[in-house]
Amino acid sequence: MNLPTQEAPSTRARLRGPAIGLLLLLGLLAPLVVYPVFMMKIYCFGLFASAFNLLFGFAGLMSFGHAAFLGSAAYVCGYAVKSLGFPPELGILAGTGAAALLGFVVGRLAIRREGIYFSMVTLALAQMVYFIALQAPFTGSEDGIQGIPRGRLLGFIDLDNTYAMYYFVLAIFVFGFYAVYRIVHSPFGQVLKAIRENEPRAISLGYDVQRYKLVTFVLSAGLAGLAGATKTLVFQLVTLTDVHWSTSGEAVLMTLVGGLGTIFGPFVGAVVIVSLEHHLAGLGSWVTLIMGLIFMACVLMFREGIVGTSKSFWQRRKTLPAIPPETPVIAKA
Repeated sequence: MNLPTQEAPSTRARLRGPAIGLLLLLGLLAPLVVYPVFMMKIYCFGLFASAFNLLFGFAGLMSFGHAAFLGSAAYVCGYAVKSLGFPPELGILAGTGAAALLGFVVGRLAIRREGIYFSMVTLALAQMVYFIALQAPFTGSEDGIQGIPRGRLLGFIDLDNTYAMYYFVLAIFVFGFYAVYRIVHSPFGQVLKAIRENEPRAISLGYDVQRYKLVTFVLSAGLAGLAGATKTLVFQLVTLTDVHWSTSGEAVLMTLVGGLGTIFGPFVGAVVIVSLEHHLAGLGSWVTLIMGLIFMACVLMFREGIVGTSKSFWQRRKTLPAIPPETPVIAKA
């Protein structure tokens, strides 16, 4: 009997490097065939969805208020760049730091609850952030902050050049995506998966579950803030939509469509949702109905999302036993 070999993991390891290189090459060449601003929007929302997936997909914490971190970072970055004269890199760092700090405050309050109560606490606190953005004098209320300058990166790279801005956003996305990848595949990430699967068992093994949850919440909030601050410089404006609960719903939708608990799923979901919103924009309010139908279809027919379903299908194909050829029956004389 032939014993199973161990070639599959090494094959995946050999293919991982060329696959990542191919994706980077496609990202570098994308502005030659696709509108750069459209691609930058995909990168921003892909990073936002990846940040949400880190919290929900790998730690099992369902947040309904992640737009608070995206929007707060956007407002801080926009105000710092336009009113305080910060260069773009410091504006993004300020927005990311503000989102991480807000994540620490919200996390300390929210992780004391579990399940739907955790989700409702995050939603309530996010609505408080929305109210502050509506009433605070420096946010521009319903008009938002407009005319935000992109400035010069490191003092000499003019980000008003579309291609320079594109590669800057691509670098930020790659950094954020790699950060999520390293977190998930580290010992810290393995503990997160253990907490998601069986929290009482993780506690019995001696892990400080509350601390792990809080650190994950802060990391997720910071990455969402990085996406929000970058989005501010891309579109040069911040509006109340960035802190609205519907933006949190988009993160949930992108993650579930792409594949919850997968690395590439949130980005694939962002590509699908942003592309549909772009091409269906002429339908007006019907876009919301179409998005709802897509969400229902994914939940009913693709429970693991696009990436998760494709991965499961491929694994089933590889594990199917080979069917031996039929033995011919020789009739006796």
